[in-house]
Amino acid sequence: MPERSLQSVLDRVCGDGTLTRADVEFLLAQGDRDSTRRTMHVADEVRSRCVGDGIVLRGIVEFSNYCQNTCAYCGLNTFNTNLARYRMTREQILESVNTIAKTGIQTVVLQSGEDRDMDPFWLAQVIEEIKGEFNMAVTLSVGEWGEDEYRLWRQSGADRYLLKIETTNPTLYSQLHPGMCFENRLRCLTDLKSLGYQAGSGSLVGLRNQTCADLARDILFFREQDFDMLGIGLFIPHHQTPLAEEPQGDLGLTLRTLSLTRMLTNDTHLPVTTAVGVAGNNDAVRSALAAGANVVMLNFTPPAYKALYEIYPGRERSARSFNRIVRELETIADGLGRYVSFSRADSLKQRNENMLQKQTLVKEN
Repeated sequence: MPERSLQSVLDRVCGDGTLTRADVEFLLAQGDRDSTRRTMHVADEVRSRCVGDGIVLRGIVEFSNYCQNTCAYCGLNTFNTNLARYRMTREQILESVNTIAKTGIQTVVLQSGEDRDMDPFWLAQVIEEIKGEFNMAVTLSVGEWGEDEYRLWRQSGADRYLLKIETTNPTLYSQLHPGMCFENRLRCLTDLKSLGYQAGSGSLVGLRNQTCADLARDILFFREQDFDMLGIGLFIPHHQTPLAEEPQGDLGLTLRTLSLTRMLTNDTHLPVTTAVGVAGNNDAVRSALAAGANVVMLNFTPPAYKALYEIYPGRERSARSFNRIVRELETIADGLGRYVSFSRADSLKQRNENMLQKQTLVKEN
C-alpha cells in the first residue's frame, strides 16, 4: 500500500473522489496551518461545484430558553438555576418573523430548548400563521419529540427540522447527555426524514474525550444519512455546566471537520455556526465560508431575550444592526468571489436525487 500523504489524499478527492475512513481520520489529524488551508481549498471547490456561490441568509428566533435536558456542554441545561427563563408569546414571535420578512430573508428558524411545557398545538398554530401571512420556509429546532408531534408540525406547514446528533459515539453521547438515549435521538431523525422534513443534524467539535476517529465516524454518518443540512459547531465552555473548566475547541480542527463534511456530503447546506463566529469574529466567519459553508444564520430574537439564550457565552458581544451585518458579509463575499443570497434555498437533495452518483464516495478499509 503506498504511503498516505496530504497531497495524495486530496488528489484522489479531486480525481476519482474516493476516500476511505482512514483518509478522513488522516486529514482531520493534519493540524498545521498549511494542511488546513489546502484541505479547505479542495472543500471550497466542491462547494462551488455542488451548491454554487451564494451565501444564503436565514433568520432565527429563539422563542424559549426552557429546557428539560442536562446536556453537559449547554448553558440552557435544566440545572442552571442562575439563568432567567423566558417564553415568547405568539404575538412576539410573529412580530419577529415580520421583521425577518421585511429584510427579504425567506426562511425563519424557530428554535428553543426542549421545553416540555410547550403545547404542540400552540406551535402548530404559530407555524400555520407564519405560512399563511408570510409564506416563508419554516425550520424547527425544538429537540426530541414523538412522531405524532413531528407529524402535526409537518402537516401545519413546517418545512425543515434541525436536530444535531452532536456525536455518533454512543459512549461519549451518554457521558454528555445524562438521562438521554442515543437510540431515541436516532429514532427522532428517522421519523423526521420519513415524514418528509428537510432534515438536518450536526456535530460539536472539541468535546472532552473526543478523537479524530469519533469525528470521522460523525462525517461518515452524515454521508450515509444524506441530510439536507448540517451544522458543524465548535465547543465553547459555559461556566454553568459540568464542562466549565474544559478548553475551547480548536478552530482549525473545526474547519477541517467542516471541509471534510463538504467533501463527503457535496450538496448539503452547511451554515457558519454561531460558535465559529464567536471564536474568531469575522475572520473565522470568512474561514468557514472558505472551508465549504454556504449559509449564515442571523439572529432576530428580541433584545430582551437574546442574552438569555446563552447556550455558550459570548454569542451577543455586539449590537450590530442587520444592515451592518449584511454589509460586512457582502465585503467578505466580494473577497471570496461570492455573493449574499436572499433565496429560500430549499434542499438540493430532492432536486438532485435522480442525478448521477455523488462525486465523493466513501469506502471502509
